[in-house]
Amino acid sequence: MEKLKLMSLYTAFRKDLSFIEKELEQSVDSSSPVIRQASLLLLRAGGKRIRPIFVILSSQFGKYSLENVSKVAVSLELIHMASLVHDDVIDNSDVRRGFETVKARWNNRIAMYTGDYIFSRALVSIGEIDITAVHQLLAETMLEICKGEIIQIEYQQQIDQSFRDYLRRIKRKTALLLSSSCELGARVSEASPDIVVKLKRFGYFAGMAFQIVDDILDIISTDEKLGKPAGSDLLNGHLTLPTLYIKDEPEFQPFLKHSFDGTLTEEDRSKMLTYIRQSGAIEKAQFVSDLYLKKAVMEVESLPDGDAKKSLLQIAEFLSKRKF
Repeated sequence: MEKLKLMSLYTAFRKDLSFIEKELEQSVDSSSPVIRQASLLLLRAGGKRIRPIFVILSSQFGKYSLENVSKVAVSLELIHMASLVHDDVIDNSDVRRGFETVKARWNNRIAMYTGDYIFSRALVSIGEIDITAVHQLLAETMLEICKGEIIQIEYQQQIDQSFRDYLRRIKRKTALLLSSSCELGARVSEASPDIVVKLKRFGYFAGMAFQIVDDILDIISTDEKLGKPAGSDLLNGHLTLPTLYIKDEPEFQPFLKHSFDGTLTEEDRSKMLTYIRQSGAIEKAQFVSDLYLKKAVMEVESLPDGDAKKSLLQIAEFLSKRKF
């Protein structure tokens, strides 16, 4: 039901999204059968395609051109896909969205080269746009995402983390790419500078809310809905906002220790999830997500009225309250 509701929000952009989807498939084509199969495996696992949607909507505040929009959208989605392949290697994940990961079907080396190949294809796609500022912003975005991946490794299984550490981490992990999606969409359509800034800020705030909800869902959802074990963040050594609130509680520390050292049993995983859900940490994390959403809404409300503005508000609201 939730997925149907999301797709209903995309109805007005179905034709453009379909075109972008075809461009994505063409962009990951390769003379190497392994790279082609690995890339298509990830692509066909699907996703919400939030980045392309934000590019499309932001572009409508200027001179909309599907040709330019598709090149930007494809580049950003490819960067996102590449980061997922690398994340699965870092976390040693065998399943994503209910599908076998690239590293699980092949191996870590294939997965890393596939991620690098997809990153490179993102540069090829954006290179067809003759706007220097667009190239520079995409390069800076990729640089920050790579920094974020390194920081995520450095913080893996580290208990001594602060609220600020977490916010910086999710900025690079999620918010930055959504912010860039909005900014690049506006820039490629030559929207006015003040609109570019507002959309950039909207993307950042919406991205922060989105990731916090993602971290909440990792705790409160089911294995079936997640397409992976609930509590995977902890099992992979990552502290998220809900667990940051309770990491120092004596009752929770044994769960934390066994999650990080790989000795947590299925029975204890169930107990751990119950403990977190009843601790009040979920409500605190949701409150922070809601604050970011309010900031995102404030940015959009000052934009010119129209269908694009209305859609941005609807999608942002849905994403922050989603159940999958």
